[in-house]
Amino acid sequence: MRIRIAGAGVMGRGIAQWAVTAGHTVELCDARRESVTEAVAFVRAMLERAAQKGRMTAEAVESALDRLLELDDPAAPGPDVDLVVEAVREDLTAKTELLRKLEAVLPARTLFATNTSSLSVTRIASGLDDPSRLAGLHFFNPVPLMRIVEVVPGMLTRPDVPSVLADLVRSTGHSAVVVADTPGFLVNHAGRGLVTEAPALLEESVSDAEGIDRIARDVLGLRMGPFELMDLTGLDVTATVVDTIWEGFRHSDRLRPSYLTPNRVAAGLHGRKTGRGFYTYGADAPAPAAEPPVTGHAHRPVLVAGEGPDADVLRDALTASGARLDAAPEALVLVPTWGTTVASAVARDGLPAARTLGVDPLSLGTPRRVLALTPATDPQAVRDARAVLAADGHAVSVVRDTAGGVAQRLLASIVSVATSIAERGIASPADIDTAVTAGLGYPAGPLAWGDRIGAARLHTLLEALHRTTGDPRYRPTRWLTERAQLGLPLTEPGVSPGC
Repeated sequence: MRIRIAGAGVMGRGIAQWAVTAGHTVELCDARRESVTEAVAFVRAMLERAAQKGRMTAEAVESALDRLLELDDPAAPGPDVDLVVEAVREDLTAKTELLRKLEAVLPARTLFATNTSSLSVTRIASGLDDPSRLAGLHFFNPVPLMRIVEVVPGMLTRPDVPSVLADLVRSTGHSAVVVADTPGFLVNHAGRGLVTEAPALLEESVSDAEGIDRIARDVLGLRMGPFELMDLTGLDVTATVVDTIWEGFRHSDRLRPSYLTPNRVAAGLHGRKTGRGFYTYGADAPAPAAEPPVTGHAHRPVLVAGEGPDADVLRDALTASGARLDAAPEALVLVPTWGTTVASAVARDGLPAARTLGVDPLSLGTPRRVLALTPATDPQAVRDARAVLAADGHAVSVVRDTAGGVAQRLLASIVSVATSIAERGIASPADIDTAVTAGLGYPAGPLAWGDRIGAARLHTLLEALHRTTGDPRYRPTRWLTERAQLGLPLTEPGVSPGC
């Protein structure tokens, strides 16, 4: 296939490397001619590095570079061009004007693709004489390594175009998912669950950024905590995407941004690229804070309050670590909470406020256990409870009592946003999990992750969060509710009216 890539910036050069490596001929062009020369040099360096590491032969590198052609004029005639990939800046006017010029000089059979990450494909296509041949082809950076591409048909895209583009992507070894033309498409939309809930926890002083990140990594298994991720991406970029998607979905409560973000962006606290974000970077940056020392009494007696599976698992975990389970007058009272608060358990069951703390059941099978305190908890009880939970070598995080705690709320938000995407028909359940796993690096697709917990249990969690907080962001989706009621997995599309 002969592909013209219009735009030789970071994304254009990455797409060019991907295409020539896969055996396609690429015409690379840009309004700034020097950018093309720089991009070709970049691709050469990347391919030569691959050869040095044994991933390509020297002959394959030279063959690929022979297929990378420099083009002086983006709007030059191209009778043999099969596909155009537009990769210029995220500006509706710039993209439309370029595509109109290309439409005038390329054959009617040539397919057009835009690499937009945030603009409506339908709006871009509306500026063309023939909008039916344009679709979105959203790559992620770095293109050769991020092996997922979103194929986004616009409202007027011909039915055959998405399958042609998806087949092209899959033929190169990348995964392709077909996604509706909605704000944020699929991956960016799905990623809002984590980066809106984490700042909400920070707003409420449940823990600091480092504490939330530790729980996200150790309890949920994320490679990076949400605040580390925002610092890497750039808070200015994250904030723009969050606002765009929230506004695009008409201020959906489930996607609501934090009030903390605008001032941090205005102050230039954008993350790694500015030297300071939620963390500080550079030669003079302080070392990460060490875990606080364990200073309490690990042999203080413990009473686990309540009955049911969560209480049983907590008792088993404590027994395995050598804890002394005893209802002595001085015993610590530990309450497993699921979408609820320690304070509500104290009030409901008449528990001693000074000696009662919460334990997140999600954390019990992980390297880090999470302990929740209330404003009435005795500080010595906190120290002793931490020592009890750390007795067998576990790390222990202490957080402020809040409905659901840190890990439950982060996971509930991730899964809830994914079920909303499935409910809207933006993508199939399988494509949601494929794209999010590849694009965001989660340990599992959000729907499969939800199935590990169980639809009914997740529904109980979100209902409890909704009831306890009154915040509509936690209202369970129909997708989750139906599957909880019917005993279906979250990954099951189910029967539709058109069956």
